Formats: sequence, structure tokens, C-alpha cells
Amino acid sequence: MAQTQAGDGDLDRPRLSKEAVVDQALAIADADGLEALTIRRLANQLGVTPMAFYWHFRNKEALFAGLAERIWGEIDADIDPAADWSQQLRGVMESLVRVLRTHRCASQVLASSEKLNNDAALRVTETTLEVLHGAGFDPAAASEIARSGLWTGLMLVMSTPGFDTSVTEDDLAEMQRRHQVRLALLPPARYPRMVEAAGPMTNCGADYQEFHDRFGIDLFIAGVQAKAEQTRAEQE
Repeated sequence: MAQTQAGDGDLDRPRLSKEAVVDQALAIADADGLEALTIRRLANQLGVTPMAFYWHFRNKEALFAGLAERIWGEIDADIDPAADWSQQLRGVMESLVRVLRTHRCASQVLASSEKLNNDAALRVTETTLEVLHGAGFDPAAASEIARSGLWTGLMLVMSTPGFDTSVTEDDLAEMQRRHQVRLALLPPARYPRMVEAAGPMTNCGADYQEFHDRFGIDLFIAGVQAKAEQTRAEQE
């Protein structure tokens, strides 16, 4: 019997690739949240035994590292060499946020994973540092701005009103409605600006997300441009 089981495992392995495991894991996490991603569920949906999974990832932490590499790999780091450095940096930031929006689990995965332990993350970071070098920043300042850029992207997504990967769209809409009513009913003499901003303060729809992301990236880029100008002035 033991030989038969080993043979079954051998039959599983050729059908299963590392890429296929990551594809299915990402699909589960995008559909139902990172908490729903278990080895048993993953193996079941791949049609293999849980032991077949361990030929590719030794544990769940290694799987999460694989997810992080896949997500980093979707960020477009191919910049236009003829563009101004601020436009190059904006392109990387816009791609980062777009990927974070595409994958429900991406923010949690990148926020909790080691940042520079895979080739995809290194590629994006190298591109960002090169752009900032071209803007006149030394390695210390460029490194700090690059780290700040990642966390700006993460916080733009995770700070969106109503951001909760466990809440359905219908529940989110109802939460938004209740919060908006609560703010709109505040005493206007005491909270005139809160009452005035009841709608935008609680908006979490797709139209708001686009404004939210664009505004946040604009602020980040403007800050880096101001810092670049200050750096040039200090060097003169």
C-alpha cells in the first residue's frame, strides 16, 4: 500500500507546477480573502493531495512569499527613458496602486512580506532608485523615498473608506449609507464642515477610489518634487 501511495504522489507531481499553485492561491485569496487560503483548500481545488503541494512550497509562509513575488512581478517597471523623472516615478506609483487594486489580497501580502527577497521586488526597487538618482537624490534619500512610495501605495488602498477584504460589496454599500446619514445628522452649528462633507467623507465607491488614488499619488509626487528642488538648492 505504501508503494501505491508513493506512486500516486509521483503521478500528482508532473501535473502540478509552482506557477499553477500560485495561480490558484491568488485566485482563492482574491475571491475570498487571504484568510480563506489554506493548504487543504488549495490542494482540493488543484485536484491533488496536500502532500503534493509541499514539493513546491515547504510551508504556508513560503507560499505567501510566492504570492508576493507574483504581485511584485505585475508592477510595471518599464519606464520611458525620455520622460521627466517625475513622470517616470508617477508611472511606477500608478502601476503599484493598480496592481494593489486588482488583487484583493495584494496589500496584505506586500505589507507583511519581506520586501527585497525576490527578483521581481528587486527589479521594481532598482528602477525606482535609478529614477530618484536621476532626480539628484543621494542613496540615503532615494532609499527613504522608495520605501515611502511603497507605503504610500499600500496606505492609499488600505485607507480607502470601507476597505475590508472580508466585507461584500452590498454590505459595504450599506455601511457607507449608514455612516453618511450619521454624519449628515450631526448638529450643523457645531460641525458645519463635517455635515457638508458627509458624502465624500464616507464615499467608498469605484468613482471615489479613482479620485482617492490619483489625489494621493499627486501629493506624493509633489512632495518628492519639492524635496528635489530643496536638494538642488542646497547643493548650489
